[in-house]
Amino acid sequence: MIERLREQGISDSRVLAAMNQVPRHHFVQEALASRAYEDTALPLGCQQTISQPYVVARMIELLAQGRDLGKTLEVGAGCGYQAAVLACMAKDVYAIERIKTLLDRAKENLRPLRVPNLRLKYGDGSIGLPEAAPFDTIIVAAGTSAVPRPLLDQLAPLGRLILPLGGIDQVLLMVERQSDGRLKETRYDAVRFVPLLPGTE
Repeated sequence: MIERLREQGISDSRVLAAMNQVPRHHFVQEALASRAYEDTALPLGCQQTISQPYVVARMIELLAQGRDLGKTLEVGAGCGYQAAVLACMAKDVYAIERIKTLLDRAKENLRPLRVPNLRLKYGDGSIGLPEAAPFDTIIVAAGTSAVPRPLLDQLAPLGRLILPLGGIDQVLLMVERQSDGRLKETRYDAVRFVPLLPGTE
């Protein structure tokens, strides 16, 4: 998997090391474990998926761009895989999930890995986690037609946020808070994610 990521253009050694460190097969359903290292999204149940390894690596590499991730918020913890990868690179990771079944599964998946700097939260990711803000980096694992205002408000000075923007046709959007407080937007690759939904279930 790591060699394939290199061939696909992932060059940040910290990202490759983090991807190599986290056993992806621990995070997929047992019946799909043999496919865990394929470069494809896999179903998690609850109409959710675990993102393909390239997309996880690409989003984190864009978010880092040679800098430390600092304190990170992940919106859409899912099975906990991406949160575990982030925890290899960030000072602290707060991962929020709106589907209780998935959150419980993520806790179960992560327990044997004993990740000390990762906190899982049950809640509505579209409103972020104001009690733990501000965040140096925010990564959203669900598509949305507009950047949720609460997430922008929780972005630290010089912070970065990345998310899939759009409906059917989505692109990765990076939002960076400049030193003067203004927000700079940059668009990257075409992607396909499940939609970001409000509320909890």
